[in-house]
Amino acid sequence: MHLIFNSNFILNIYGISQDPDTKDYIVVLENAEGENFNDWAYNNFNNFNWSIKIRLLFYIIQGLKEIHQKKMVLRDFHTRNLLISTNNINDNDFNITILDMKLCGEFGNINETKVYGDIHYTAPEVLSGNSYTQATDIYSFGMIMYFMVTGNYPSDEIKQKEINEQEAPKCYIDLMEKCLDQNPENRPN
Repeated sequence: MHLIFNSNFILNIYGISQDPDTKDYIVVLENAEGENFNDWAYNNFNNFNWSIKIRLLFYIIQGLKEIHQKKMVLRDFHTRNLLISTNNINDNDFNITILDMKLCGEFGNINETKVYGDIHYTAPEVLSGNSYTQATDIYSFGMIMYFMVTGNYPSDEIKQKEINEQEAPKCYIDLMEKCLDQNPENRPN
């Protein structure tokens, strides 16, 4: 495996090795500093505004776009697989990258129907036994958008909660709802 994207939005994978004693697999990644976005957001949710949220989402979708342009699918896309590095979030001195690409595969060559990662970010069609597609990644992105608004880890009860225009701009809500459409053919690409 050798996934090099030369991107500011994706953490590169240089290879896989195996520990000769334990037989555990080891993924060799690009060196990066920061913490997973889920934990960071939990500790800092009240300290970042819409300008920062939109910029973070822009970086995330840029990384996803690069993956999809290579005809790949992430399959394990959620807030714990995003790395945020920041010196000062309010001075726009931050970056966010997609990491944990080990389940990333070529679209069309994935007949895998096993559910990976966090099921709360997993598209309903995968939970029903269908294969992963780029539309399933878009659903996961919609759940990340939901997380950005609420600061809550998605659960079945929370997903039912409607987000109103006091919590997020209407255009944001509209895009998020399109990403979360139950029909994958209706999701944006």
